[in-house]
Amino acid sequence: MPQRPSKEEYLPYYEQYIGLVGEESIIEILTKQLTSTTELLSDIPEQQSNYRYAEGKWTLKEVIGHISDNERVMAYRLLRIARGDQTPLAGYDQDEFMNGSTFQDWTLSQIIEDYISVRKATLALLRGLSEVAWQRTGTANDAPISARALAYIIAGHELHHWKLIQSKYLSH
Repeated sequence: MPQRPSKEEYLPYYEQYIGLVGEESIIEILTKQLTSTTELLSDIPEQQSNYRYAEGKWTLKEVIGHISDNERVMAYRLLRIARGDQTPLAGYDQDEFMNGSTFQDWTLSQIIEDYISVRKATLALLRGLSEVAWQRTGTANDAPISARALAYIIAGHELHHWKLIQSKYLSH
């Protein structure tokens, strides 16, 4: 099982996500998130999933869609790096991704199903990595990053957004 990434394995920007992740195995953390997030989302009424807390902010459905989109991007980077691909990988603009999405047209149950599918695919990928693959580094968004840092970013990014969801979307 991979150890927590050192600060040399990622840009300081990502500490806002990695710093939120506990000390358990990353696969265990991501598995627990799958269960807890699915349970939390399943308790939200469809009407509330269209809520946005301010003009120009994403709806709750869009936030959950963004979590899945980000996980797809990070897992893709992780796959390429873990397999030893040294091709520099481009960054992405989350707002452009959202502009190109149709999450507002989906039901909350479709958003949940998408989240579950993405997380299960990520977990399958991670379970198949060797110790060497976990430690490989590559370049993404013009900066060095390790495969294991990307796994921690996936978990921490979700934790970051759940704090916002609880304070901005579910407390109104």
